Parts: sequence; structure tokens; C-alpha cells
Amino acid sequence: MSHYLLSVMEPVGPRPAPEVLEPIMQAVGDVDQAMREAGVWVYAGGLHDPSTATVLRAKDGDVIPTDGPFIEAREHLGGFTIIDADDLDAALDWGGRLAVATGLPIEVRPFRY
Repeated sequence: MSHYLLSVMEPVGPRPAPEVLEPIMQAVGDVDQAMREAGVWVYAGGLHDPSTATVLRAKDGDVIPTDGPFIEAREHLGGFTIIDADDLDAALDWGGRLAVATGLPIEVRPFRY
């Protein structure tokens, strides 16, 4: 088994209205529960908006903090799930299920060991 990161790429902008978001969250919860039942779920979490981020850069032996990312993007990392899957095909299957549940792009990436 190998660990995979399933990254949820959210569009920049306001959160959807509750009547739109609630069915999405229910569908995500269903996929999350299926992952747990299959024994592949390791950890999952949602992130605050990119404006809450602090970027730390090393320069000349010092660490310089700056607010948020520098580049403007149409999408950002909004959440993630870490799974322990048999292979890439299995990870892609779980990522596809998450994409259907969220309606958002999901990046599937293996961890390097």
C-alpha cells in the first residue's frame, strides 16, 4: 500500500450558499465514510482561504514571513484527503469519487518515500 494525497482545488470566491453547500458536504461525507469502511482513509482536512496563509522564505540565514501567496490564481488548495491505497489505479478511483462528490478538480499525487 502507498499513501496518496487527494487535493481539492477550490475556485477563488465566496463560499456557496448553504442550500448549495449542504448536499456537497453530504456527498463528501459519504465518500469519506466509504474510504473509512474500505480501510484506505488516513486523514482529511479543509483549509481556510489563501488570505489566511503565511509564506516563510529563507534569505541570507533569516526567515522572512509574508502574507499569503504572491500569485493570483483561479483555484487554490481548499482541502485534502490522505489515503493508503494499493496502487495508483485505486487512488485514482477514490479521487474520482471525490471529484463527483465535490464537483471540483481533485489532484491525485503519490507521496515520495
